[in-house]
Amino acid sequence: MLMNANEYLETVEQVKQEIRTAQYRATVQVNCELLRLYHAIGTVINAHKVWGSKFIENLAADIKLSFPEMKGYSVRNLKYMAKFAEAYPNDEFVQQPVAQIPWGHNVVLLDKVADKAERLWYAEQNRKNGWSRNVLVHQIESGLYRRQALAEKVSNFELRLPSPQSELAIQTMKDPYIFDFIPFKADMVERDIEQALVKDVTKLLLELGTGFAFLGNQYHLNVGGDDFYIDLLFYNLNLRCYVVIELKTGEFKPEYAGQLNFYLSAVDGILKKEQDNPSIGLLLCKSKNDLVAEYSLKDMSKPIGVSAYQITCNLPEELERQLPSVEDIQKRIKGAKNNS
Repeated sequence: MLMNANEYLETVEQVKQEIRTAQYRATVQVNCELLRLYHAIGTVINAHKVWGSKFIENLAADIKLSFPEMKGYSVRNLKYMAKFAEAYPNDEFVQQPVAQIPWGHNVVLLDKVADKAERLWYAEQNRKNGWSRNVLVHQIESGLYRRQALAEKVSNFELRLPSPQSELAIQTMKDPYIFDFIPFKADMVERDIEQALVKDVTKLLLELGTGFAFLGNQYHLNVGGDDFYIDLLFYNLNLRCYVVIELKTGEFKPEYAGQLNFYLSAVDGILKKEQDNPSIGLLLCKSKNDLVAEYSLKDMSKPIGVSAYQITCNLPEELERQLPSVEDIQKRIKGAKNNS
């Protein structure tokens, strides 16, 4: 029997996927066993707290003598093991997302997040998104839990989208969005913000969340011979739909929702394929009155969410002029060395 080329390639891809899946399971299992070990050591340390801090120092020294080739048993790390065991007693962590993220990420969570429910939420988001340690730190410091999990979000998703797409769309939203990678200028208009976002699209995608693919800014649509331009157009792979984002530098106004509703109708009519879910709109304003936004969305036919956004402000020019330049600082350091 002759080998079919397409069938062979599909078979190879299937085998490769099986290998990747097995590698991932093995990595997760190794990580889980390491965390079990650290938890067990931490439990022992906590059981002998009465021996004082010298106990941990002596323990670290003895472990190094017995296992000189092994790393990860410094005094500092042993203290984290004790903190880990105290945070998740009775081996309960094995059934939780903290068991599926690396030890270094767990250390970050122990350092920066006091509330257990919030820690578990970040661990779950990290598991799903595969954040690096630096990205996890950034998400915590930007208050992602407050902005995504706790925020009272304004949308009509529950009215205009079927379940479970409506729940996923609401979970994906943040309020406010933090664009702290954009340098603030007092006279910025919508196009300035849009161009700054696109200039660093990687950070923009990180803030929007998992699944977003950038398709373009000032995306051109021709409707009946008239030209229209969407600020930002994305496709979300998790929601399986187009996402239209409109930016406004001022407070939310009801007419903004009507404009976005039209854009969504156009995208659904021109771009949306049969397999795509209904397109979603996201209106980002400098500020908003939640009640006005809710009333504005109530009778809109398309699924729309409204959120605020924040941009990092630079120092005022007067204050900036008063601060010494890098050259001034270097001269002062050089002068101090010469005088010493």
